[in-house]
Amino acid sequence: MTRLPSIDQSREFLRDTIRQQIDFSGTDQQRGVPRPPVQKPIPAEAARFDLPRPDAWQLGTLPDLQTVIGSRRSWRSFRDESLALDELAFLLWATQGVRQGAAPNVFRTVPSAGCRHALETYLCLFNVAGLAPGFYRYLPLEHQLLWEFSETQVHRKLTAATLGQAFVARAAAVFFWTTLPYRMEWRYGLAAHRVIALDAGHVCQNLYLASTAIGAGTCAVAAYDQQAMDRLLRVDGRDEFTLYLAPVGKV
Repeated sequence: MTRLPSIDQSREFLRDTIRQQIDFSGTDQQRGVPRPPVQKPIPAEAARFDLPRPDAWQLGTLPDLQTVIGSRRSWRSFRDESLALDELAFLLWATQGVRQGAAPNVFRTVPSAGCRHALETYLCLFNVAGLAPGFYRYLPLEHQLLWEFSETQVHRKLTAATLGQAFVARAAAVFFWTTLPYRMEWRYGLAAHRVIALDAGHVCQNLYLASTAIGAGTCAVAAYDQQAMDRLLRVDGRDEFTLYLAPVGKV
């Protein structure tokens, strides 16, 4: 039987991780190893869908930033209403969109340690106008969606993977962020592991604010069965694994 770490052991691990000094001399970057790509490869046969770009969005009049920040909250109940494709495109751009540059030097709408951006965005779409239900992956460099797969009994499996949080599967869309740790380890070694989680927090806060601006809501979820969630997203659980998720729907 696996013994869980005590609270004191967990705190000690956190303190040691935070205090970890970055030894740049031992990183793959300093050894001259080519940097890992900023986006997973795109299978040649995969179906891709163009998303509306910022200059074409029809979002109406958005509230000012002070109003958005003051209205931000977590929502666990959503209306049975679809998200428009423009709205989904806006949320994806706000959380991982490219604002400047091209690979390998890509600057996005969220900060990332060393501009490494060790996250990938997956979506489970239930009710988005113009898109079939199923799992997709966001391609920030192309501002496209890549079709991944459909899943049987997805509501049941998603609820089970989130430890019974049924509201997650009642959203119009669910955002999942996986991490590919080596993107960050390449530059920071062991110290990478403290900043990957910080990066995920930046991304999810942007989702909160962008959702609020369009009359939608979200709720950050970090309580889930790691193995079940990795299986659901069909990632290997080692070189890529689930880190965070958030359902989005109209409220």
